[in-house]
Amino acid sequence: MMDDFESVIAGELDRWQQAGKAAQFWLRDDDAVEPTALLDRLLDISATFSVPLTLAVIPAYTGEALAERLRQEPSCSVTVHGWSHRNHAGPDEKKQELGGHRAAADVLAELKQGFDRLAGLHGERFVPMLVPPWNRIDAGLVPHLAVLGYQALSVYGPEKPAALPLINTHVDVMDWHGTRGGRDPQALAVEIAARLRHMFDNGGTMGLLTHHLVHDEAVWDFMSALFEVTARHPACRWTPVADILRGQ
Repeated sequence: MMDDFESVIAGELDRWQQAGKAAQFWLRDDDAVEPTALLDRLLDISATFSVPLTLAVIPAYTGEALAERLRQEPSCSVTVHGWSHRNHAGPDEKKQELGGHRAAADVLAELKQGFDRLAGLHGERFVPMLVPPWNRIDAGLVPHLAVLGYQALSVYGPEKPAALPLINTHVDVMDWHGTRGGRDPQALAVEIAARLRHMFDNGGTMGLLTHHLVHDEAVWDFMSALFEVTARHPACRWTPVADILRGQ
């Protein structure tokens, strides 16, 4: 199975190499709050393959303990994951913390509080990017984010024109609507290869989305396999999100 997995991804990267090009990958993991054994596992696997990690941290519930743990991790960045990851949508709506269900001033005040809190805790590790919980934000809020200090927005799916630079994720390892475990590795490889084909012609990055607190062994196995294939391929660059932002 892993031989087929490798051939799908490496085959597409080979095309990049033959064209003298390198594909930018980046890793975003959501919902970090505090040090845990699962976070240690994520940090370890990222470090083993020299894959820079971006943690989307929930400001309301985090503090000095996570900041202290991450000081040992030079390749880990921190971004703002909403405020409290609380759903304000109705029972028949998709979950949203940053929707139009509350006064915009109240939502923006929380986002400013979250920005200031994480910037204070994490210093140079902090990247001024907003990752909306559930990858959803009311479009009317986006033009106001720059005033709060945000320089980029990261949701899920193809980038679309927006009032702020978008650095999205494009492949989600989790089967949220089925097993709630890891998705089929071959299906993930096909999605990554499709994203690479799009990037070859149109530019952009390949953002991988993970959630370390709910990973099963299938996800960890997939990450190891993907990192092993890509980290040794000359046409792949796992890139810190701050570098991607600077290149926007």
